[in-house]
Amino acid sequence: MRDKDDDLFFPLRGRCAGFLVIENVRQSYGGLVAVDDVSLTVAPGEVLCLLGASGCGKTTLLRLAAGVEAPVSGRILLDGREVAGPHDFVPPEDRGVGLVFQDYALFPHMTVLENVMFGLRHMPRAKARDWAMRGLNRVALADYADTHPHLLSGGEQQRVALARALAPRPSVILMDEPFSNLDQRLREQVREETMELLREEGISAVVVTHDPEEAMHITDRIALMRKGRIVQTGTAEELYFRPQTLFAARFFCDFNEIEAVATNGVVTTPIGVFAAPAGIEGACTVCVRPQALLLDPAEGGAPAEITARRFLGRVDRLRLRVEGLAQDLHARLRDARAFRPGQQVRLAVDARDVLIFAADTHGRSS
Repeated sequence: MRDKDDDLFFPLRGRCAGFLVIENVRQSYGGLVAVDDVSLTVAPGEVLCLLGASGCGKTTLLRLAAGVEAPVSGRILLDGREVAGPHDFVPPEDRGVGLVFQDYALFPHMTVLENVMFGLRHMPRAKARDWAMRGLNRVALADYADTHPHLLSGGEQQRVALARALAPRPSVILMDEPFSNLDQRLREQVREETMELLREEGISAVVVTHDPEEAMHITDRIALMRKGRIVQTGTAEELYFRPQTLFAARFFCDFNEIEAVATNGVVTTPIGVFAAPAGIEGACTVCVRPQALLLDPAEGGAPAEITARRFLGRVDRLRLRVEGLAQDLHARLRDARAFRPGQQVRLAVDARDVLIFAADTHGRSS
């Protein structure tokens, strides 16, 4: 519960979720452009994910929003106030922004409680201690208050870093690959707990990740980046089902790609005939998701030979040779134990999992 004098200690932050606006921001290092004319908004209470490969500019953009760096041009506004730009630059400690780094950046010589209290130095010590203990209770670590960080597990350290970032009541929290140092099982648990806490608190968040599956799990919207620019912004469903470029499509799926030609709205391939999207004519790439390939269909289907099968637990991965294609296709099927290498099968395609891109939108990966 909030004390009546909380606003004395947090005069400019935490009163509501922050509204972050990035306008035409550019950042460069020497002759290298890291962020190139990026505009983006994060609505109050929204969780937005910056997604992209290493070196695409997502961490630089996060550092600009945090105030760790100043942009070469453009401006950044928080709740309508310019915090970086031609007219003003507000340092990180005065922005009301919380930061969680990839390595958590906990102070090893401080206890867990002292780490959380670090951002509350403007408070009287007794008040800061009480406030920090509230934060540790919120992440179920109050019993570890007097413990040093190196004695905690990776998941516990991440929760300490989150409690420290949330303690000053930020209106926006910025997280740089916050779950990447955790093993897979722990990552899923800590990720769910973290995002549940952020949503309960109603805090706006920007999360950087290179993992598209993680982005889809945690976010309200995704901003996909490439070479310092935003390639596409939208919900997970929009980017997965309606990618605007081949680059965006590839980021979310390991497609079977077939070079083809669209003629009069139709694309003919060795595995089937597909309707071409409006405006696509001539050279194109047909992208077929592995789960779109169906074996032994009731009627018809292209002849194919199974060249390999790999059991992956929930699914089997099959490699298929089709006449007329230079490379094998790969399919993912549930319970494919009845199939074996060398077996001849008939192959059909679920057209709902086929995407077609004109040759000039390939956007090859950098």
